[in-house]
Amino acid sequence: MLFVEFRFFLFFLVTFAVYWSLRNNTARKVWLLACSYFFYAAWNWKFLFLLMGSSALDYLVGAMLARTQNPRARRGWLILSLCGNLGTLAFLKYYNFLVNPAAQFLQWVGLPASVHTLNIIIPVGVSFYTFHSMSYTIDVYRRKLRPVSNVIDLACFVGFFPQMVAGPIVRAFQFLPQLQTARKLAEVDVRGALVLFLTGFIKKRCIADAVAPEVDRYFAAPWNFDAASAWVGVLFYAVQIYCDFSGYTDMAIACARLFGYELTLNFRFPYTARDIADFWHRWHVSLSSWLRDYLYIPLGGNRGPTWFVYRNIMVTMILGGLWHGAAWTFVIWGGLHGIGLIIHRQWAHQTESIPAVRAVMQWIALPLTFFWVCFAWIFFRSIDLRHAASALRGFVLFSSNGIDRLGAWNLLVVAGLGFIHWLNSRQLFANWWRKGPDALFAAGYGCTVAIVLLFVPTSYTPFIYFQF
Repeated sequence: MLFVEFRFFLFFLVTFAVYWSLRNNTARKVWLLACSYFFYAAWNWKFLFLLMGSSALDYLVGAMLARTQNPRARRGWLILSLCGNLGTLAFLKYYNFLVNPAAQFLQWVGLPASVHTLNIIIPVGVSFYTFHSMSYTIDVYRRKLRPVSNVIDLACFVGFFPQMVAGPIVRAFQFLPQLQTARKLAEVDVRGALVLFLTGFIKKRCIADAVAPEVDRYFAAPWNFDAASAWVGVLFYAVQIYCDFSGYTDMAIACARLFGYELTLNFRFPYTARDIADFWHRWHVSLSSWLRDYLYIPLGGNRGPTWFVYRNIMVTMILGGLWHGAAWTFVIWGGLHGIGLIIHRQWAHQTESIPAVRAVMQWIALPLTFFWVCFAWIFFRSIDLRHAASALRGFVLFSSNGIDRLGAWNLLVVAGLGFIHWLNSRQLFANWWRKGPDALFAAGYGCTVAIVLLFVPTSYTPFIYFQF
């Protein structure tokens, strides 16, 4: 069930109406949990037991952590949670990565083995709800959060349908306190939520889905296209993945707000980043902050000698790449961002006492950062290393023997979208729609929706991050 489908709007209206008609906070949470499980079961009801099992395990671990002060016992319970969650995640996401070469070897030696028979289906959103659940036990272990007394609260946090399958990755200490008191409809920013949802819908359906066919066409066989098309294909993918993912996040945050809950901000206009470090303060903020707090800092963070810090950066970014999937392309993507962060850190240190150099770099840092991000996107999107190498030749070396074209004029489309992205980052369009009476807002909103629907493609593609 996608946020842009008609059946989702019907599901949401029923969920919304019943939720606000209930006066008891516990009844509201039970209803919300039941609807969230129904939402997830719409993909595959069998995987619902994994979601419930993850919640039950961490509820048990949290309760046991509260009962003991023995450091060894507490570490044991934390390890149980980590092994249970990460073990399940690793098996589901990386089993196929290991079994494919094994099946090929068995076929090579003459034994019957089918890759398709051995492969397993990866549950939708398993990476996201696993990280949600793990944040609870880690924070309880660190004594930053008191364990919940009601399993419904934890299950509702882990399974809350707006953020369950594609984020943002919400921390337990941010969400669980919101469940303690009944939300008030009068305090809900309905206008803001509706505008945010429509913004996400436009990003997804009018922009991401519009460029998706051209992106798919290019990356299916990049050697068939000329060098100009390489730039169109790569830049279109940069547009697609941002509008697709941030569009989902906008709609998720908006849906949560309509129930009175606040989710984590996930994007801060990433393509206006001044450097690669700034990019990761703006792109998928909930993941980057999760990796910082639960991986980078425990590894040692910025403490220790320079090589030690750089090792921590590379380990964090490579594991961040593997979080997206079991493929060498994701490892390289994470490694490239790790290299970029190390180079930026070293450059900033070397030029700290040379203001003139830093002033010059401020003018060229943004395009260099954007180029590096797009360079890395090639590996993120490519089917395999062979496809990535072909796309790199066209994008970096302007070398390609292909004769197919996507149309160089599409670069003007990218430039126009980039200009709109920059204008929005300057908050030029913020809050003007808050002025005026409700009737005028409703009329304007309805007209805007009608116009937007005229530009919606007839076909849609699943959200990119559903596969993660």
